[in-house]
Order: sequence, then C-alpha cells, then structure tokens
Amino acid sequence: MQEKNHTNIATFIHLSTFSRFLIPFGNFLGPLVLWIINKDKSEFIDENGKQALNFQISILIYSLIIGLITIPFFAFSIFNGFDFMNFDLFEGIHFNLSKPSPLFYIGGSLGFLAVIGFILEIVFIIKASIRARDGVIFEYPLSIKFLK
Repeated sequence: MQEKNHTNIATFIHLSTFSRFLIPFGNFLGPLVLWIINKDKSEFIDENGKQALNFQISILIYSLIIGLITIPFFAFSIFNGFDFMNFDLFEGIHFNLSKPSPLFYIGGSLGFLAVIGFILEIVFIIKASIRARDGVIFEYPLSIKFLK
C-alpha cells in the first residue's frame, strides 16, 4: 500500500505542473511544494520531483531564449513601415500589409517553434505522469539537471 501511495504522489507532482493555468507560476510552485513535503518518504518521489522541477526550469529558460530571439524580428518588421523623417504622426505612419518583411517570417517561425514546444511539453508531462503511475521514473528530454 505504501508503494501505491508513493506512485500516486509522484504522479501528482508531474500533474501539478498544469496548475499554471490557474495560478501564476503554478508549474513551479505545485511540484515544488509536493516535492518538498514528500521527498523524504522515498527515493522514487524524490527523483520524480527533481525531474519535474528540472524540466520546468529548462522549459522556462528555453522559452526566454526563444522570446528574446523573436522580439527583435517582430520589432524590426513593425518599424520597417514607419517613416521616421515625417513628424506628421497620423498621416506619416505607413503600414504595408501586402508585403511583409522577411524578418516577420523568421520571427513567425520562431513563434511557431514555441507553440510546437508547448505542445511537446504537455505531451511529455502526461507521459511522465503515466510512467510515474506505473512506478517508472521518466527522464524528460532536453532537461537540464539543476537539481541532482
């Protein structure tokens, strides 16, 4: 019975990352609270908690990198249509919607990559939860080991 309790706790540690849809930073707070409270109960819970937190921290870092790379592409594509020499604010601003800048396509591609990453994150969390329920430790792909 103790073993089943540990697998349930480990499963909830992974599933608690979905609390971010209800609570800001819930994807960190949920697993962190569950892991801190239960990490001394078993090595299985401890390892699953570390895996979940490492993955969430890694996803945050990857998202920040993609966001920082994407922002200049969108900014340059938006400001490409402005006429900065004309100080007549409302008549001097021109948007050319028929011919977007190539930078807009690059930024859009990076944004699309972020959406694919979000979908893969959800898939990996569900997969880790199922593995934890079955008593197997799931190692998230591309996860940086912050907690060892």
